[in-house]
Amino acid sequence: MTPPQPPADTPAAPPTPTLMIDALGRKCPIPIIMLAERIREVPVGHVVSVLADDPAAQTDVPAWCMLKSQEFIEAADLPGDGWAFLVRRSY
Repeated sequence: MTPPQPPADTPAAPPTPTLMIDALGRKCPIPIIMLAERIREVPVGHVVSVLADDPAAQTDVPAWCMLKSQEFIEAADLPGDGWAFLVRRSY
């Protein structure tokens, strides 16, 4: 007997990050610099979480992903202030 499956319209849970980069309290462009320096620490296909509270990160992280051909997964609100940006390493 197979376990029940969630309805097809139920969103999947976000992937678990392999690496978390804490850029809270850092101003632009430091969160992007930290991501660029450290993304190679995870294997291709794994996910990096970037914690940031600088409003510029909301546009900078997705734009960096597009420019560098990395996969931007999502931005989730952190309790209090800031966001957790999930990025999957593509190469």
